Amino acid sequence: MPPITRHLALTAVPAALLVALLPPLTADAVPGPDRSALSWEPCDGTKGAEPRQECATVRVPMDYADPGGARISLALSRIPAEDDGARRGVLFLVPGGPGGSSLNDPSGKGQKLPREVRDQYDLIGFAPRGIAPSGSAGCGLDQGDLAMTKLRPWPAPDGSVDENMATAERVSDACAREGGALMRHLSTPNNARDLDRIRAALGERRISAWAVSYGTYVTAVYSQLFPHRTDRIVLDSNDDPDPGRVARAWLAGHEQGVEDVFPHFAAWASEPGNPDRVARTAAEVRPLFLRLAARLDREPVRRPGAEVFDGNALRQIMLDGLSLPGRYPTSARAMAAARSGSVPPALPGSVPQDVAAVGTGTICNDVAWPRSAAAYRKDVAESRAAYPLTAGMPRNAMPCAAWRYEPREAPVRITGRGPSTLLLVQNERDAVTPLSGALRLREALGRRAVMVTVNGTGHHSYLAHGNTCGDRTVSHFLTTGERPDGDTYCP
Repeated sequence: MPPITRHLALTAVPAALLVALLPPLTADAVPGPDRSALSWEPCDGTKGAEPRQECATVRVPMDYADPGGARISLALSRIPAEDDGARRGVLFLVPGGPGGSSLNDPSGKGQKLPREVRDQYDLIGFAPRGIAPSGSAGCGLDQGDLAMTKLRPWPAPDGSVDENMATAERVSDACAREGGALMRHLSTPNNARDLDRIRAALGERRISAWAVSYGTYVTAVYSQLFPHRTDRIVLDSNDDPDPGRVARAWLAGHEQGVEDVFPHFAAWASEPGNPDRVARTAAEVRPLFLRLAARLDREPVRRPGAEVFDGNALRQIMLDGLSLPGRYPTSARAMAAARSGSVPPALPGSVPQDVAAVGTGTICNDVAWPRSAAAYRKDVAESRAAYPLTAGMPRNAMPCAAWRYEPREAPVRITGRGPSTLLLVQNERDAVTPLSGALRLREALGRRAVMVTVNGTGHHSYLAHGNTCGDRTVSHFLTTGERPDGDTYCP
């Protein structure tokens, strides 16, 4: 891995050291909304926002190694605490991604929080650097290269990665040519530093957070760089913090994540009375899916005016569908279409330019990826043999295989150093951020964290699937600061 640049080392390390000198936080010392230097106004263009939601903008350095240089805008939102007398501070709603936004989350999932949580915290959403309406990034990609199956590509039916390597060259060239200076400064450590600039602009000495998916990694990095700026931190659906691979480890985790969830889907898809039933028994669903995907590899279905329905399209639909039980019908209907030789109602879609640029730029800037096609061929072959449901995609060549920039700093290594302020919550069956990766984050955090494993299925855990034990444990922590005495399981 490239060494940490001298400037970034000097800007990141003192922040974590200086905050250790702060006196302990007390409830009456927490600054209220009137201490903020921000100008809050009604939100424009946030569909479905509650009337109480306010918006503001904060300026942050584009390059934290040059804090006096160019600046970019970050869009923020807030719904103030509902009981001024009970107010404790701010609760950041940290989105997934890279490429997600939580700008409307105070009005959305924030309103699912129990009243006693909403009484204590201003709910804070934001659009991360590069995502509109913050200063947005873009690579000017052709529409075809905005497809999820190009940005997270599948190998060819025979396992070849040649087309994927060509796509990587094309996307990387476009991002270097059209992305501007911001493309070089999209990274997880900079997202974490942005959180601290937002904290300061809000006039808060510490933050609490409810982070999901990729946001768990951002927040874990924040907790490493600024440990004494953390109050009550909930990490929900957790990423593997492997400092040698970073996003490569997250993507590789899909192999096991799909294996964890597929039996649950198979049981659902074989239930008598299910209108989307695809097989008589759960044991029949897996071989059926593999046969259908292989047949579409050989004989794709084409419909005039529609994209091709091939084996990888079916696999992508399945991967997307396994993220939530509510999406199982889409996967089953795609299998039924494949069986009948038709095209399903919905094929894998594409993503907006800013989401594509931020997602690609962040994972490619965080860590150097292999450049050799031979290395990917080897990894893909091993993956296809061991995990046929995902057909080698999780270890395939992404655009990072040809990225034009070297990482500007080494990935942050997550450790157990710092105050014990973190609670992890994780579903047992999660295709996107599997339990295996969450356990690695739990191990890295050591004494700083306690983990709640929930007998649940799907991506996201807290307030998402109705597990009373898990939801009650997290809500109790946010309202009182009390966690279980040790790692625990919610049946």
